[in-house]
Amino acid sequence: MTTTTTSSGGSIAGKTPRLQQLYRDKIIGALRKEFGYSNPMMVPRLMKIVVNMGVGRAVENKNRIEAANKDLTAITGQKPLIRKSRGAVSGFKLREGYPIGIAVTLRGSRMWEFLDRLITLAIPRIRDFRGLPTKLDGRGNYTMGLSEQSVFPEIQLDKVEFVQGMDITFVTTAGTDKEGLALLANLGMPFRK
Repeated sequence: MTTTTTSSGGSIAGKTPRLQQLYRDKIIGALRKEFGYSNPMMVPRLMKIVVNMGVGRAVENKNRIEAANKDLTAITGQKPLIRKSRGAVSGFKLREGYPIGIAVTLRGSRMWEFLDRLITLAIPRIRDFRGLPTKLDGRGNYTMGLSEQSVFPEIQLDKVEFVQGMDITFVTTAGTDKEGLALLANLGMPFRK
């Protein structure tokens, strides 16, 4: 069964993503109780997830950007935006306008489904995993890095051309790091104790 999403991110056909339903049913109430919010609209929420791959070696080999593009499309289910260099750096043999990275911004149902797959499937596949650091950016947003794309089940190991890392940024409406950390921990992010 396929799910069609509206521009606001809601599902037309199919079920609401599991984590989104958990957020509505339990996490809003838990955060209201923990932080004493008088209005449910004050509760922090996840606005978007940005997945970014820096492909600096694309200067040497043009196939790297295409391979990263294919892998990120498979992981997120959305076509990435190619990022180009803003200036020339002769030490890196980089000219202005060269493709050096790709990024995807996920919102709505795709965001919730990606977060669910990240927490339940990808993070447990990381070798020697001991929990995520609890350092946020000071405004309630969190960024984590992955050293390779092969932790996602959508990537077939025998078809990986280049091992590529990525940064995943969770943008929230939380005003403080404490609120952002509480939101992400309640969603199931495996932080270090």
